[in-house]
Amino acid sequence: MIRLRSTFLGFALLLALAVSASADEGMWLYTAPPRAQIKAKYGFDLTDAWLDNLMKSSVRFISGGSGSFVSGDGLVITNFHIGRGDLLKMSNAEHNYVRDGFYAKTPAEEMKCLDLELNVLQSIEDVTARVNAAVPADATGTDAALARRKIFADIEKESLDQTGLRSDVVTLYQGGVYHLYRYKRYTDIRIVFAPEEQAADFGGDPDNFEFPRFDLDICIFRVYENGQPVHPAHFLKWSATGAQDGELTFVSGHPGTTRRLLTIPEIEYMRDSQLPYYLQVIKRREVLYSVWSGRADENARRADSDLLNVQNNRKRSDGQLAALQDPVFFGAKVAAEQAFKQQLAATPNGKDALAAFDRIVAAQKIITGLEPRFRLLEDGAGFNSASFSLARRLLRAGAERPKPNGERLPEFSDAKRESFEQLLFSNAPIYSDFEILKLADSLGYLVEQFGADDPLVQSVLAGKSPRDRAAELINTTQVRDLAFRKKLYEGGADAVAAAHDPMIELARVIDPESRALRKTVEAQQEIIQEAHAVIEKARFALEGTNNYPDATFTLRLAYGPVKSYEENGQTIPALTTFAGLFARDDAHHNREPFGLPARWLAKKSAVDLTTPLNFVNTADIIGGNSGSPVVNEAGEFVGIIFDGNIQSLSGDYGYSDVQTRSVSVHSAGILEALRKIYDAPALAAELFNGHR
Repeated sequence: MIRLRSTFLGFALLLALAVSASADEGMWLYTAPPRAQIKAKYGFDLTDAWLDNLMKSSVRFISGGSGSFVSGDGLVITNFHIGRGDLLKMSNAEHNYVRDGFYAKTPAEEMKCLDLELNVLQSIEDVTARVNAAVPADATGTDAALARRKIFADIEKESLDQTGLRSDVVTLYQGGVYHLYRYKRYTDIRIVFAPEEQAADFGGDPDNFEFPRFDLDICIFRVYENGQPVHPAHFLKWSATGAQDGELTFVSGHPGTTRRLLTIPEIEYMRDSQLPYYLQVIKRREVLYSVWSGRADENARRADSDLLNVQNNRKRSDGQLAALQDPVFFGAKVAAEQAFKQQLAATPNGKDALAAFDRIVAAQKIITGLEPRFRLLEDGAGFNSASFSLARRLLRAGAERPKPNGERLPEFSDAKRESFEQLLFSNAPIYSDFEILKLADSLGYLVEQFGADDPLVQSVLAGKSPRDRAAELINTTQVRDLAFRKKLYEGGADAVAAAHDPMIELARVIDPESRALRKTVEAQQEIIQEAHAVIEKARFALEGTNNYPDATFTLRLAYGPVKSYEENGQTIPALTTFAGLFARDDAHHNREPFGLPARWLAKKSAVDLTTPLNFVNTADIIGGNSGSPVVNEAGEFVGIIFDGNIQSLSGDYGYSDVQTRSVSVHSAGILEALRKIYDAPALAAELFNGHR
């Protein structure tokens, strides 16, 4: 924490001095790329053709993450930690593809994923005027939220019917702008290659968000359509040399969420309520999963993805909270907002924007007062199990689908139906023993938070202990049976009610309060969004529109050179090599999490140890960018994002390029490993040449 604190202090001072104006900051919209900034600083012209190829080569993993087409025969590359869940679903007690890796030497050996969906952006349309016109000027709160939900659903359904493309209305600038994103969906995705976990995640949790790094964090899939590999019109050519120190690079990916445009009351909510609550939950789960995993190898395999996720989120959230708890960092945010308000006060129309700040304060106070009931019930933290999630989806699908499209909860809209059904009808394994463990613990947490005498708690537990109730529910529910789910989904509310499934009935018990909480929170969020629209309009008037919105898990462009940095008085080189990897393995006596697989040790003599393995650049990224391609000025693939360094953890709330770095696997290192370690020359050749 001492290290984190000094980092955030340095960033806060830079923020206060406003030096970031010259930094390589921004997760830019493809419709408004920073052409002038890049031309002025680097002398490079972003052409429409260059951007179009990169946009249509970029891939979104709907499960959370990014990737890119890298061959004309449908190869897509992402991170091992993005593909890990799909590898786990294909694994069993006899074949652990997470631990041991996987390579399909022939097309017949490529394994079809059970429920993976990939999206490729095709077009973006500004629908701001249409959305705003559909919301009555005097509507606010619930009425405005319902009106906005209806117009979103109408636009998405109309677009889907006209184009056949997945269509999502995206809120930008906290409600100042609305864009319609259209995606080509792919659902026949097959695994081609993954390294062993110890090579992909070398250093494990101790090295997470650190640098230097030595990870081969890649996973390669092939996309099929109508039973044949797709032949995309756009894919990235593989660079012969890869990223070079000092070279300008670009990152095209899907950053999840940033909060840089939030007001101080909203950030205080993150600092004092949401992040502490979230950390309490995930730290509890981390202990639970770690202890259970230690009891048996099969337990460890079953809990693998869940444990990795909570460890990653715990470390990231700890860093975010540390930033917000730092008085200098937070003080700089306060000072920036105060300065903006002073600017507003001096403008003729600034009064409306200042009043909007007050509405955010009032709405945020209501949302904060609903913690933790909203998180435990509607977010489902009190019912942590895949079985409960399936039960709730079936229950709500029965209630929502008969409603007019624009009146449903957004996840049940016609435009999202195919993606919803893809997950609902997944045949991925769900393990009852792990389900009981998770549900019992979360029910216990529910009791701790609400109290044993809470009427809802008593209804949930039905006179049993959390452990006994969890075992009863998991052992008697049928929702894990695919045929049962299909029957109830097709039969609607009557079939769901007639089933008398205990897990569905549990979901029914909490649904009235859960829906009421959601309705209240969404109404207040609508008020906040409306207020932000007023604030951002005023900001545009003062600063112009040449800026980027907060991240929304939609495609963005970032940029910056491959560049070293200073830490604790030492220069951290921008690139690491295979030599450094083997030296680190040797220094730790080949012990986990720093132990290389036997294959690597046996092939060491065949490897060119000077080959780059990982590198850093100054591109502005956040969670969701994992798997993003890194390209050079020629638009060639030179690496793949897999992490940020420890200094990047404040990136939710601000950016500085002094120490903040994104971390990538080097394209030359990928080819060297495929050729020399994995005996996969055909795969390496396809990547390098662009075709099989």
